[in-house]
Amino acid sequence: MKLTLESASTIADKTLAKAREAKFRPMCVAVLDDGGCLKVLKREDGASILRPQIAIGKAWGAVGMGESSRALSERLKERPAFLGALSTMSEGKVVPVAGGVLIMSGNEIIGSVGVSGGTSDEDETCAIEGIKAAGLEFKV
Repeated sequence: MKLTLESASTIADKTLAKAREAKFRPMCVAVLDDGGCLKVLKREDGASILRPQIAIGKAWGAVGMGESSRALSERLKERPAFLGALSTMSEGKVVPVAGGVLIMSGNEIIGSVGVSGGTSDEDETCAIEGIKAAGLEFKV
């Protein structure tokens, strides 16, 4: 199964709807396919100018490493040398903090969502709600 533009758009819209419903700060959401290519990017009015890069970095790190940005963050706490190497290899693109969630079809990674604007937990919660609203599975 491939991530369609329609599903990616639904994920982005529902992610932002969840953030508004919860009265979180203005958010940005990025949805990437399994190859790390951007499918959808939405930045709410009032979201700060670095939010797109942060959202993409969370999603890109998740799909690139095959685990959520939360799991990556936890794993890297004990491995600072690997964090440095990862940052160098990715040219600084990986943002290893919660808010990047894998989109799954069974055991297959079909993409990822990155959210920025709230706390890491808020970002992750919104991403999960967006994925579920699109009728897809997720992995954190």
